[in-house]
Amino acid sequence: MKPVLLCLHGWGGSKESFAELRAMLEGEDLLILTPDLPGFGLEPEPDRAWSVDDYADWVEAWLQRHAPTEGCSTLLLGHSHGGRIAIKLASRYQLQATSYKLEHLYLCAAAGIRHRSLKRLLGRMLAGIGHVIFALPGLSRLEPLAKKMLYKLLREHDYERASPMMRQTHAKVTAEDLTPLLSQITVPTDLFWGEDDTYTPLEDGYTMHEAIHGSVLHTFAGTRHRVHRDRAPEIASVIRDHL
Repeated sequence: MKPVLLCLHGWGGSKESFAELRAMLEGEDLLILTPDLPGFGLEPEPDRAWSVDDYADWVEAWLQRHAPTEGCSTLLLGHSHGGRIAIKLASRYQLQATSYKLEHLYLCAAAGIRHRSLKRLLGRMLAGIGHVIFALPGLSRLEPLAKKMLYKLLREHDYERASPMMRQTHAKVTAEDLTPLLSQITVPTDLFWGEDDTYTPLEDGYTMHEAIHGSVLHTFAGTRHRVHRDRAPEIASVIRDHL
């Protein structure tokens, strides 16, 4: 039976995010599964604000429906938000019975480490002040434009483009710091990081590498957050070596 490579895309992405990786692994004895996560691609939004655990539960149920057999050998790959979900799944693996056998974890510019940054604090302060100002008569019609300008200034593009429900979900998943879960991961792990990543900085890669025992960190000069696409040949080579 072919092993399964389950790929989880980032926030705002879809299953198409792995087109390059699929092409690089074409012909390998491997079943590649790339679901659209709820709220993205063709998958409907959740009916409430989801947590990381909610996404992890959904992925486990989806894999149980789509895996070729019970207890199949599974390689788990996650980019950014998908990496956040993959961390949750891998940390659960030793603690609960699963319908699959997790053999390897691949984290590509994974999210999950919470940063208390001055930029976010300033953003919350400005948003609060703006809410008061734009409540004044005659100014409310300017609030949507002001919010859009604030999100662009703070580079919160994911939040800016999201629907109201997905904004609540974004706030909920980014509020959780997964750092304590990293040391619970016992499966072999490879991390891939762009040295010029400004969304999940390389520092996060080093933090995860140090916390996940026996992990291997691969860094790439001149590469930003799209490491799963821009470095698909190198990632495919590492995966191929493990088959």
